[in-house]
Amino acid sequence: MAERLTYLPSTLIDRTFRERIVLVGVQFPGVTEEELARQLEELALLVDTAGADVVARVVQRRDAPDPATFLGSGKVQELRDVCLAVDSDTVVFEHSLSPAQQRNLEKILGRTAIDRTAVILDIFAQNARTPEGKAQVELALLQYRLPRLRRAGGSFSQQAGGIGTRGPGETQLEVDRRRLVQRIHRIRRELAEIDRTREVQRQGRERGRHREVTLVGYTNAGKSSMLNALTDAGVLTENRLFATLDPRTRQRQLPGGETVLVTDTVGFISNLPHELVEAFMSTLRSVQGADLLVHVVDGSSEVAEEQIAAVREVLARIGADQVPELLVFNKCDTVGSHARDLAKLYPGSVYASALTEENMEAVTNAIGERLRSSDRVVTLRIPSARGDLVAAAHREGEVLETTVEGDDLVLRVALDEVGRARFAEWRVAS
Repeated sequence: MAERLTYLPSTLIDRTFRERIVLVGVQFPGVTEEELARQLEELALLVDTAGADVVARVVQRRDAPDPATFLGSGKVQELRDVCLAVDSDTVVFEHSLSPAQQRNLEKILGRTAIDRTAVILDIFAQNARTPEGKAQVELALLQYRLPRLRRAGGSFSQQAGGIGTRGPGETQLEVDRRRLVQRIHRIRRELAEIDRTREVQRQGRERGRHREVTLVGYTNAGKSSMLNALTDAGVLTENRLFATLDPRTRQRQLPGGETVLVTDTVGFISNLPHELVEAFMSTLRSVQGADLLVHVVDGSSEVAEEQIAAVREVLARIGADQVPELLVFNKCDTVGSHARDLAKLYPGSVYASALTEENMEAVTNAIGERLRSSDRVVTLRIPSARGDLVAAAHREGEVLETTVEGDDLVLRVALDEVGRARFAEWRVAS
């Protein structure tokens, strides 16, 4: 068997040593100073999550990136002076760097130069827990490194990835491109097998006629806390970006009697690296196949509406933008929260606090109403003598309620499209 290659750290970043980081942002046409400032602030949070400290920021206004160094030559020299003055270890760009730009910058600056994508990959590598999650992150890392490997002459040792030399790429293995491509293909096959297993499980759940509700939202919006509030899942929650990478599914019975499956997913972020979207497609199937998306929004965020747009952009990228959506503005208990006001701006949405469970009853009621509005729950009137039909109704769907009216049984049943067609003769008009 071929040697298994891995580029994931065995432990979380060593926080006894925090690298010193200089952030770099470029204000292109159409981007305001305020927008760039928010982007750099989010990048600073990412860097902090990865285990490093921001010690300086450098900003330039340009019409387009310089093909060789992204910044203009004068600004690169200024950046070099800043790095020397603050004794920085690494420079992190808000925008994506090409392999050539990265190599040229490192030669001029005399230190590691990486981009936002590399930081996000570093965080994912730290947080991967399950074999599937580790495989997905490794695939994303290898796809990100492949062009850089080619540019670096076939050696990972010439490219320090993630935050400095720790995190992704810290092993600095000498791997040729052929073996790298082989490893990528091998991981894709492994994930395809996992995807097939998930599809079988999904079909099994569909036969059980349980509705599927998937939690989506911007990273750190409180999805895991929402899962706990909805299902008493008891999952660990952390106030940090990308704390959840692996999907978790729990059952919940709604006030109307329906049993639903609630799944927590990886958080989204603006400009989510395409390597991660591709690598996590097997996980994101739960989003595509959901009956309802509960879009959890951080109601305390000053840029909540921009985060909603970013999440919807990712949903469109993975083909899930047509799935029904319920907006839940979370963290209404936070001082200065805009959750209540935002709920008024978006008809049909609801505000709540997953942490204190304030207004969570309204959330569960809204979920039930949205699911029932899809006309999946139907009423059947079946003669009591037709035990075969009653058994079929239990077998084909989820019977929520049974009452006796004269010689008939009246059943409220959750059925899929095939089931509704099969029992069309016995349906009662609503």
